[in-house]
Parts: sequence; C-alpha cells; structure tokens
Amino acid sequence: MAEGSIKVTRDTSERRRQITAMLKERGSVQVVALSDMFSVSMQTIRKDLHYLEEHGIATRAYGGAISSDVVNVGAEPAIEVKQVIHTQEKERIGQLAAAMVKPGDSIMLDSGTTALQIARFLPDDEDITVVTNDFGVLSALVQKQKIKIMMLGGELRRKNMAFYGAQTVASLDDLLLDKLFLGVDGFDVERGITTHHEAEAQLNRKMVETARQVIAITDSSKFGKVCLHRIIDISEIDDLITDADAPDFIREAAEKTGIKLHLA
Repeated sequence: MAEGSIKVTRDTSERRRQITAMLKERGSVQVVALSDMFSVSMQTIRKDLHYLEEHGIATRAYGGAISSDVVNVGAEPAIEVKQVIHTQEKERIGQLAAAMVKPGDSIMLDSGTTALQIARFLPDDEDITVVTNDFGVLSALVQKQKIKIMMLGGELRRKNMAFYGAQTVASLDDLLLDKLFLGVDGFDVERGITTHHEAEAQLNRKMVETARQVIAITDSSKFGKVCLHRIIDISEIDDLITDADAPDFIREAAEKTGIKLHLA
C-alpha cells in the first residue's frame, strides 16, 4: 500500500513538473488537452492546476491556466522603456510591414513603438492614406511631404502618448480602411490578443471592424503573454508579422488557423 502511494506521488510530481514546463514555454495550458496527454481525469488536472496556483506558478483561467510569469496586468512599460527594447526586431518588422503598403491603400496604424517603425519606412506617396491615434506615429509621418494623414482625436494618454475615448471610437464610424496594423501587448494562442489598457482594447476592436485586412505586428517577446483586457481571438487576424525567433507553437497556430505568417 505504501509503495503504491509513493508511486502515485512520484507520478503526480512528475506530471506537475511537466505542466510547469509547458506553462513556461507556452504561457497557458488547457484542462482537456492535459487530461488527454497524461491519460488522467480532468478533475485530476484541475487539482494539479490548483496546486500550481497555490505555489505561485499558475493563475487559473477558464478551461485551464495561465503562467504567472505572463499575467502581469499592472506592469505596462512606459513608452520610454518600450522605445529601447527589441529595437532591431521592431525595425525589421516595420520595414516588412511598410513594404506591404501599396499606392491607393488606406491604412490604420495602431499606437506603439512597432507602428512607429512602420511609419518611418512607409513610402512617401500621395495615394497612401494613414489613420492613427498615436502621437509618435503622427510625428514620424509629418516628416514626409506627400502621404495623407488622418489623426484620431480624443483624450491623450501620456503613458503611451496616444489618444483614446468615446470620441476616438466614434470617429471610426464612417471609415472603411484597407489594412490595420495592430500592435499587441500580449499574444496567446488560447487567450487571444490582449492589452494592458481597457480604452485601448475598446478602440482596437473598433479598428478591427473598420479594416478589410487585419495584420498583427509584434516581436516574439509578446508570445505567450496575457494582459487583462482582451481585444480579439487570434483567428480574427489575417496576417502576423513577427521576427524569426517566433516559437514553434506560434507557427503551428498560424498554420492551423490560416494566418499568413511573415518573418522579418
């Protein structure tokens, strides 16, 4: 009896170690998938996740759990910090994204330092129209002589130097754009695309509605991360532009959902 008890303990310990490793690698796990993988009941998996939550490894979520490493709703970096991290990756992503914009296109650039790189590399063509709510993007675009610019109004949020609010959302009601380049704070296969700021999530959802083509732009550090406010499921994007360090699970998810993956 004691031997059997030790075996179960060892099996449980090993299973929880493997689940922990999966959380670190993927950012999140699902109860049903874990139950199939380890050939145990969903109740057993829920106990495992409860144990991991008690030990600060995971945070329980609907249908599974999220790594505590990526649930950090109170730690949005200031724009000054964002501007100096992953700069080379963002620059390559910006160049590749800008190359996707053709004369005659109307595009929307979301707020963020990756969108700023797109603005820098956009061709200066009078037949290109750019809509944005980001002050930094505007500053980069006004350096060009021909490109048409539409700035969305609203209340300035100094944390990231972009405009938000009901006025910003309402200004999109009568627009229909060709492409939206959507920056993200978190990109998780199960939990979708998320952000730290509620008003940004609301505005981003409206942006998605106005665009014929939704293109997510992010360096690979955002994969597996989950923020408090959900924008959309990853199945709602058409293209994903990221760097060559994109993990295998992102490549697999893109193939499964039909997302066109572009590596910069």
